Amino acid sequence: MTDAAARLIAACDDPGAVADRLRSEGARVIRVLGQDAPYALLRAAGLSPVRMVPRPGPTPDANMLAGNGTLSHRGRSLLQQIVADCSGDPLLFTHANSELPQLFATVRELLRTGDMPPRPVHMLDLLHMPRPSSRKYNTGRIAALVEWLNGLEPGQMLVDFAAAAAEERTRPTAIAHLAGPLRVAAIAAAHALPPAEWRALVADIAAGREGTPVFAIGSAQYSTARQRELDARGLVTVGDDQDWGDPQVDGWIDCPTTLDGLADPARLTPRMLVPAPTRLEHIAARMRALGTTRAVIVESDGDEATAWDAGWLARGLQDRGITVERVGAATPVPAREKSSAPPRPRSDGRRSRKSLASIAGFGAFQREWFQGLRARVDAGAPLAVVNANSPQEILRAMDVPFVVNQWWASIAAAKQQSPRYFQLLRDRGYPSDAEAYSSQGLAAAFDTDADQAPWGGLPRPAYVQAVLGTDATPRIFEHWARETDADMFLFERSIETRLDIPLDWWDSLQDHWDEVIEPHRIDLMVEELHALITRIEATSDRRFNGAKFAEIMDLVNEQEDYYRKTRDLIAGAHPVPVSVADTMPATMVPQWHRGTTWARDAARDFYEEVRARHEAGEAACASERLRLMWVGRGMWSDMGFYQRWEESHGAVFVWSMYLALAADGYIRRTAPGQNPMHALAARFVTMGDELRMPSWAGAWHVREAESHAVDGAVALSDADPFVLRALRRAGVPVLSLDLDNYNRESSDEDAVDRQIAAFLEGPVTAYSARRRPGAASLGAAPHR
Repeated sequence: MTDAAARLIAACDDPGAVADRLRSEGARVIRVLGQDAPYALLRAAGLSPVRMVPRPGPTPDANMLAGNGTLSHRGRSLLQQIVADCSGDPLLFTHANSELPQLFATVRELLRTGDMPPRPVHMLDLLHMPRPSSRKYNTGRIAALVEWLNGLEPGQMLVDFAAAAAEERTRPTAIAHLAGPLRVAAIAAAHALPPAEWRALVADIAAGREGTPVFAIGSAQYSTARQRELDARGLVTVGDDQDWGDPQVDGWIDCPTTLDGLADPARLTPRMLVPAPTRLEHIAARMRALGTTRAVIVESDGDEATAWDAGWLARGLQDRGITVERVGAATPVPAREKSSAPPRPRSDGRRSRKSLASIAGFGAFQREWFQGLRARVDAGAPLAVVNANSPQEILRAMDVPFVVNQWWASIAAAKQQSPRYFQLLRDRGYPSDAEAYSSQGLAAAFDTDADQAPWGGLPRPAYVQAVLGTDATPRIFEHWARETDADMFLFERSIETRLDIPLDWWDSLQDHWDEVIEPHRIDLMVEELHALITRIEATSDRRFNGAKFAEIMDLVNEQEDYYRKTRDLIAGAHPVPVSVADTMPATMVPQWHRGTTWARDAARDFYEEVRARHEAGEAACASERLRLMWVGRGMWSDMGFYQRWEESHGAVFVWSMYLALAADGYIRRTAPGQNPMHALAARFVTMGDELRMPSWAGAWHVREAESHAVDGAVALSDADPFVLRALRRAGVPVLSLDLDNYNRESSDEDAVDRQIAAFLEGPVTAYSARRRPGAASLGAAPHR
């Protein structure tokens, strides 16, 4: 290997070393996270941009700071590099995948709490859906980036951006002779080395393509490791379709020479957002041009977007006579082979005690509603299936019947159909372990067994809709739309990019949402809502009814206000009249029907019954001594879990996110002159931030713990680590269980029970005694 080749590979595999060298030479380094960043613009600002990408190896600091709950190994690797870097170099994040915004929010919180030394940080929230609203949004984000760049160095203004862009446009010719590890290395090194140094190195490498030519597809290749593995087998990659490969070269060819051009959503679109049929045709055409008939699909661990496309792309290429090899894909185990042991039987004492008359009829109502929906669809009404964070109020105002995807998944799970649905997905080449809960609606499209189909089966949708919240979301919904001939609408997920954000959002979002939320985020969602209305009106006989929409918004606010009253009543009640075993179903079932009179009345009846119980002195647990908070998703398959320690320990779960989020997260009132459409946009722009954005989620959970006077918090394995951290710093004892809420067959329930009992008898009792010295001491009696 020549010196030039070794230096290119080193720059690809260890960009941090490049940053260290450039800094020592006097360069102003900026570390860049995200492959769609405008490198030419950064150079025009007098900076030396050096990419930061995941690397193999342990992540002890990141594990300590962020745990394993919200960041994958990819994210923890990046966080490890950030916290280990004491240079103070500016950091630029983009929205190239769903994890980078969460990583930005994590860094923002660490800076806020003083757990990380100060350094300049900026979030460039570039969006990529091919819509005018996305381009308009991006224009503002590029302008904000320019303003931030000009502030990094006083007096330093942008030099000739057009010249920097023109340099990038000539790069494809410079690497045309490279293949295999050196091609991937050269593309990556261009995002770390100064242009002149990079050009000298690639020019010093002779052409060479020994081996069987292949075309690589799939997961982003952050280093030359995969290419060196193929090279050792005599396979040489002559082209690829992965985010750190030839799509970057295409970006050079089309590099904009104006700031307005940088706002184009089509620029460097992440592969996960490119429609699979478009990718298939592009790949086939490129392979024909390169003269290769062999493709390698690389599937990295944790890459759920590639997992959803790999099987479909493989079949499409094979149908064109192309040989396909999948590298790194896990072999799925059929559901019937996963466990030979029978499910552990539950004792009667573990079933949830239902005590509220106001929720007794929910099951019958749900069944009657769903049968009515099926009848409407059979009669010709267009059905929409939407994710829970998609604005359903628009559909209700247009009289479009809809089913919430996650509600359907809960029905499939309750009817023990999830294993069968997983197999239906695998039989068609789709994964069963990549965002499994959100894929049950797609699986239902393949269900032809009327006898086993839950509630008669999910009708074929005319529309599928979701917000781009995860990498897998666009892949699941695109395949779903194609398999069912449904119309797909994906909402952009904009990001809170400010470093200084209000933490007490729960007291201001209801009436002052237009002051708390950045206006350009609301404007983007409003434009998308109007685009959705236009789409539905163009493809159906449904029409948007503005007056009905305003009524729906009022009904939602009334419903959520009853939840707010109920939450506040429970917080101040000692003993508490109901536990989360009551409040969770009482909240969630009506939430699926938000905007209806039935849902508003159900919330009212729930509040009135809880108030009556409180006034009558009734209690969920007459011997209440300990009050607990449940952090994370609910144990819907074992609701009796929450009542298991009431008799033995006087421990009552008084709080879960379901009632609390309904109380604080949904209400968006309008003052005279305000548009309900903007209020709806404000509701969904922040949806999820209350639970996942570290600064908001941590502060909110601490406030809720204090208002409910909880003595301890119990969390699942996927609970936000910053929430748990904030609770611990506030003095609240926290128990984090190695347990998930979806599949508990393999868990040792006796061990979990013993763990919780020890938690109650130890830190929780001690904390309660310090806070309430007069409280009765807790014995260590067995809880069964």
